[in-house]
Amino acid sequence: MQDVVEKVYEQVVGRNRGEAEFHQAVREVLESLDPVIAKHPHYAEGALLERIVEPERQIMFRVPWVDDAGQVHVNRGFRIEFNSALGPYKGGLRFHPSVNAGIIKFLGFEQIFKNALTAQGIGGGKGGSDFDPHGRSDSEVMRFCQSFMTELSRHIGPDTDVPAGDIGVGGREIGYMFGQYKRLRNRYDAGVLTGKGLAWGGSLVRTEATGYGTVLFAQNMLATRKDSLEGKKVSVSGSGNVAIYAIEKAQQLGAVPITFSDSSGYVVDEAGVDLELLKQVKEVERGRVADYVSRRPGARLVTGSSVWEVPVDVALPCATQNELDGDDAATLLRGGCTVVSEGANMPSTPQAVEAFLEAGILFAPGKAANAGGVATSALEMEQNAGRTRWDFATAEAKLAGIMTDIHDSCVEAAEEYGRPGDYVLGANAAGFTRVADVMIAHGIV
Repeated sequence: MQDVVEKVYEQVVGRNRGEAEFHQAVREVLESLDPVIAKHPHYAEGALLERIVEPERQIMFRVPWVDDAGQVHVNRGFRIEFNSALGPYKGGLRFHPSVNAGIIKFLGFEQIFKNALTAQGIGGGKGGSDFDPHGRSDSEVMRFCQSFMTELSRHIGPDTDVPAGDIGVGGREIGYMFGQYKRLRNRYDAGVLTGKGLAWGGSLVRTEATGYGTVLFAQNMLATRKDSLEGKKVSVSGSGNVAIYAIEKAQQLGAVPITFSDSSGYVVDEAGVDLELLKQVKEVERGRVADYVSRRPGARLVTGSSVWEVPVDVALPCATQNELDGDDAATLLRGGCTVVSEGANMPSTPQAVEAFLEAGILFAPGKAANAGGVATSALEMEQNAGRTRWDFATAEAKLAGIMTDIHDSCVEAAEEYGRPGDYVLGANAAGFTRVADVMIAHGIV
């Protein structure tokens, strides 16, 4: 079966040259599938693997917009509608200078299996632009979002493709895009975007969901060893939405998060992160981590090195892809880290993942651990369809239940295929088989 998998991977590399992140994501999944295909050879028939690694649709478009000085700019927009076997395409929009076709393809591919694990009836997709909202005025962001949505609106809808936010796309950007969609389509399709404001179709807990879910998954892993997060030191990378709410949930469960970061460096706060100050700096002022240090006695800013150098019990990488490499993994392990739960998409390099698996620590890949965000997006779609809204406790309870189900599905799949405790295999196998079974049922399409 290894020859079948390798052949498919070689085809992916040949067809998608220079898209390193996409190659990495495909290899990680395909390598996990060897025992699955050995046990169920029909998954290698009918070019199923070749179909699942090829997007159903790839959209790239020009996004012209005008800044406050009257200067015209041109960015690229992307939407990869990867797989709709389980439901409408679902996945975020990322606005960041690093965005290109390969990045969006990697994210969309990961989204297929992540969404399958939620059991919420959603397919996989992803999109975004190389536009950088940082430092832009609200008016400039609005004009960009309106231009972006003018083209994107042709391709999305509540039963076709439902985007959400991601890096660089928060409530402000979702609001501007929804307003333009409504204007263009003359329809109040509340379910066409998720991550909306509470006053116009948003869901409670959606803001917190990815960070909360990452921590809940870690708690579930620890429970298999009759342990918990209580009293454990936690390092968190990033300082965006995912990182902030991972810190919040970790504190609620009795842990002590002591780090966070942005592109300027990382903060160490041995007394425990002052969450309200962090929210003020990042969510209200849109400031830098140095602004936190200037107001927090005892906190220090570290530049020129890695946040993973801080000795902790639990690590939560919540920033971006490939932020934690093999050397970082070795440093974490030497420092006594026994749990890693990924809040970002593919934040650990293959070398880091290999080190964690060889050490036998509890390691949760992003497609399982950070699925809380998209799961709650699906819950937002459900509320929109019923024109209702649940209270916070109800939505959080549903999120907790979904994360427990994802954890248990990973555990069961890892055991079924002979590698108990391997959450990478478990997540890939469970997600793949759910999608593959439906693709077979739908025929060659």
